[in-house]
Amino acid sequence: MKPERLTHARRKEQTRKRLFDAARTIFLEKGFAATSVEAIVEAAGYTRGAFYSNFRDKQELLMELLRRDADEARANLQAIIEEGGTPEETKARAIAFYSRDYRESDCFPLWVETQLLARRDSAFRERVHALRRDRLLQVSAYIRTLLEDSDSALPLQADALALGLVSLCNGMQFFRMCNCRTVTDQASQSVLAEFVSCVLWRQREEKRHDEHRTSATESCT
Repeated sequence: MKPERLTHARRKEQTRKRLFDAARTIFLEKGFAATSVEAIVEAAGYTRGAFYSNFRDKQELLMELLRRDADEARANLQAIIEEGGTPEETKARAIAFYSRDYRESDCFPLWVETQLLARRDSAFRERVHALRRDRLLQVSAYIRTLLEDSDSALPLQADALALGLVSLCNGMQFFRMCNCRTVTDQASQSVLAEFVSCVLWRQREEKRHDEHRTSATESCT
């Protein structure tokens, strides 16, 4: 049986994937700044020409890596929203998601390095901040769903809660990266569970209580 002849588009897709996978591995091992294009193409089995026919430079490849990481997180969050279930089931899935996300996000050191690099490059900084803004907007939309608010209800409050949740997760990831003995998985999960339970769900229950009280008042008049 003759091997399948790949189209030009398919070959290009495979080349990009091999370059991307090689870069991801080396970036995570050595860091972005210490990784050369030569090291990436050698690991992928290509030439510099193959690299530059697919990526303008290392920054473009890095942004693709971070975008994929953000897309994966967005898809996982959307799955929680779409799965439905009781409030307690949704709450448990939210806690599990953020606990798992903070522990298993091996790209987090790259996000930190990228933020530091972006401080010295305004154009690059705007691209990085755009990814961060997208993530905050997604989390904010998720919180609005949890609170069962309409689009026009409490947008600032939902945005503030999203900022708090993402900042909390980033902070714990950073401390864990610096000293995993100080920030244990159990302690981090407890903090996240407390935030979700006492902050997000308290908002939800207070809203329901206010609606119930208003309905009871109206029925008595």
